[in-house]
Formats: sequence, C-alpha cells, structure tokens
Amino acid sequence: MKATEDLIGQFEKHLIPSESFHHSDHVRLAFCYLSEYPVLDALGRFSNSLNAFATSLGKPERYHETITYAYFFLIRERMARTPVESWDDFARQNPDLLQWKDGILTRFYCKETLESDLARFVFLLPDKCR
Repeated sequence: MKATEDLIGQFEKHLIPSESFHHSDHVRLAFCYLSEYPVLDALGRFSNSLNAFATSLGKPERYHETITYAYFFLIRERMARTPVESWDDFARQNPDLLQWKDGILTRFYCKETLESDLARFVFLLPDKCR
C-alpha cells in the first residue's frame, strides 16, 4: 500500500508536525505498520519510531511503553478478528480504539499503573479485569 508506506516514511523521517499528531494518528500509524510488516517487526519499528519522535521533540518522557504496546496488540487483535481493506474501514469498525480520554485501556489497567514510571519504560501486563 503506497499510502501506508508514505505515512510510515514521513513519520520515521520526523516530517509529521507534532501538533497535528494525536491519539487517532498513533492508532492509524500502528495500523500501517501492522499492514506492512510481520507483527514483531512492526512492533519494534513502531515503538522505536515513536520513542525517537518524542526524543526529537525534546520530550522523551512522552513515550509510554505500556500504552504503546497495549494499543498495538489491541489493534493487531482487531485486524485479525475482522479483516478490512482500508484504514477508513478499520476506524469505522473500531471507534473505541480511537477514543483517548477514558479509552479502552481503562478496562484493563488501573489508573495508578498507567501513571507509574515503571509502566512508562517497561510493558506491564494488564492488572484489572472487568
């Protein structure tokens, strides 16, 4: 997919303005990586690129490994359960993944866990079940 490759390339070269890169853009980017690469390669490239992006902005503390990995694998699971042809189809079928404030991770993680320093630097397994 040319558009997917273009978005990944722009992001990896830090050509996407930070002020226009929001939660839904993170989800779309993860979708793009998962559409182009095997899952573990996609995860490595995606998380390394996000971390480098935050660092390039002088805000390395914005990278959060638990949030990154948790959303990444939720996106992967949804892609496997309901294959779609495009990002627009995926977004339409998964609006809960696009909601940031009080989003899907509140079903799986305690607030204190996600706010911890450990969760920022190491992927933590979910600690809450509903």
